[in-house]
Amino acid sequence: MTIKDDLKILFNGHRILIMVILCLFGLSVVQSRQAPKKKRRPKTDERVYLMHADRLRYDQYSTNPNAQILNGNVAFRHKGAKLYCDSAYFYQESNSFRAFGHVKMYQGDTLSLFSDYAYYDGNDQMAEARHNVVLTHRNTKLYTDSLNYDRLYGIGYFFEGGKMVDKQNVLVSDWGEYDTETRHAVFNYSVNLKNPKFVIATDTLHYDTRTSMAHIVGPSVITSGESVIHTSQGYYDTNKEKARLYGRSTLANNGKTLTGDSLFHDEKTKISQGFSNVVYNDTVNKNQLTSNYFWYNDSTGFAFATDSAVMKEYSQGDTLFVHSDTMKVYTFNINTDSAYRKAHCYNKVRAYRTDVQAVCDSLVYNTKDSCLTMYKDPITWNANRQLLGEVIEVYMKDSTIDRAHVVNQALSVERLPNDTTLFNQISSREMFGYFDKGEMRETEAVANVQAIYYLQDDKDSSLISMTYLETDTMRMFMKDRQLQSIWTCKQNSIMYPITQIPPDKKELPSFAWFDYIRPTDKYDIFRWRGKAKGTELKNIQRRSAPLQFISKDGVVSGLDTDAKDAPSQDARETDVQAPPADAPVEGNNGQEKEATP
Repeated sequence: MTIKDDLKILFNGHRILIMVILCLFGLSVVQSRQAPKKKRRPKTDERVYLMHADRLRYDQYSTNPNAQILNGNVAFRHKGAKLYCDSAYFYQESNSFRAFGHVKMYQGDTLSLFSDYAYYDGNDQMAEARHNVVLTHRNTKLYTDSLNYDRLYGIGYFFEGGKMVDKQNVLVSDWGEYDTETRHAVFNYSVNLKNPKFVIATDTLHYDTRTSMAHIVGPSVITSGESVIHTSQGYYDTNKEKARLYGRSTLANNGKTLTGDSLFHDEKTKISQGFSNVVYNDTVNKNQLTSNYFWYNDSTGFAFATDSAVMKEYSQGDTLFVHSDTMKVYTFNINTDSAYRKAHCYNKVRAYRTDVQAVCDSLVYNTKDSCLTMYKDPITWNANRQLLGEVIEVYMKDSTIDRAHVVNQALSVERLPNDTTLFNQISSREMFGYFDKGEMRETEAVANVQAIYYLQDDKDSSLISMTYLETDTMRMFMKDRQLQSIWTCKQNSIMYPITQIPPDKKELPSFAWFDYIRPTDKYDIFRWRGKAKGTELKNIQRRSAPLQFISKDGVVSGLDTDAKDAPSQDARETDVQAPPADAPVEGNNGQEKEATP
């Protein structure tokens, strides 16, 4: 035998030894991971005591040779419990008995168990009740046909269908258990919790009879009047009618749905709150509001949304997306024929639809007059057109734009399609736009009108000349989005050939093109971009009426008594100003009211 053979035998021996060790180690791991054996159920040494029976006999030749046969007013006692029945088989050797007819077991003054038949094991302290079973514990009753009651742990189990009645709640399921110590019940399979005000249908339900709190586990539906809740995880306080819902739950009511990762709902106050990925959808009015926090009072119609709040309007097929830091919706004259709403969006408003885009600091939409008003540096875009001013009012008709009004520092700019450096421009104090089926048919510029517009050749659309115009009122009439005619009152104008336009005449003094601010898609509404420094609207001081006071002699005068400094009639004219952000909102019955969450 060579050294090579010796090494081979040695290696093979070590390999076998290693395999044996690994097998033993694996066996020990498997044994260590086995579930520990269930502890033996403690047994009692106390015997079942026969208290009374009208008749007692013993028949060793009967079917129960080890049983004492008891008849008439039979009564047993065991560890503080008493049991009564019409007849029984008593097994002293096994410390058990079978009871028949009007079986009644009492444990203290808080628990009773009635049935037609029962088997009781005194060693295990287990009672098996069958047929017309009624378990009563304090104010809770459990009805079933088969119940096992464990006296050692105070738990009753039913497995062939059962009904629990607790205060105003009735719970029905195929299987369940009730703990008399904790007063906690668990129901499984085809569970229904019925209350005069609501119904819960689920597959698994935990119920605390002390607090009347229901813990919902698994797909569930809660119906309360016209409100329907779908959830897979949550808690429902049946006394206060409050719900805490998790796992992407949904609350539906009259065509309105509220969905969120977490929802809190109070049925009595009609207040709902949503957290994380909240979606409020109104299928009747075809609008939707999404945010990461949402607060809604269904009784007053007030809604509050913040954190990535987006309002969506899809009545026209193409959806309009509006984003702002905070959104509020007020409802006036609710539950009446004259009900209307006001929606407030403020701080960094950006809106996008494929045919129109807008930005502003804040906006208000009033359904009473279908008016949408944009405040503080509002800008709107449509195709290659831009419109801006201090305030822009848009009036809707059947969810379609009907007319528009630009208040103060109005500027309309249209970029020519053949040249990105040339623009048709109109500036004035005010502008009005009139639409027909969503298409502009007429525009009107009023007061201090300045305009620059280019003329094109009808044949090849080449530019012929540029006209600069100044007037007081200017109207333009359009058809199929094409300019048909222009009307002005007395005006001054200069026409320049396209090749001889002075460089300083191509733009009006108020000209600005804010294409870099314009939202590009529905996702871009979350990215705020302000105007470049120096391009903001001028802060024009408005003329206002002088302050006045009544002197001691009853004479009304201004602050300045010098007649020569008294303001003229023109100086006392005032312009209509937008209300401050913190101004109270007119509420029902003419009262001032602003709801807050």
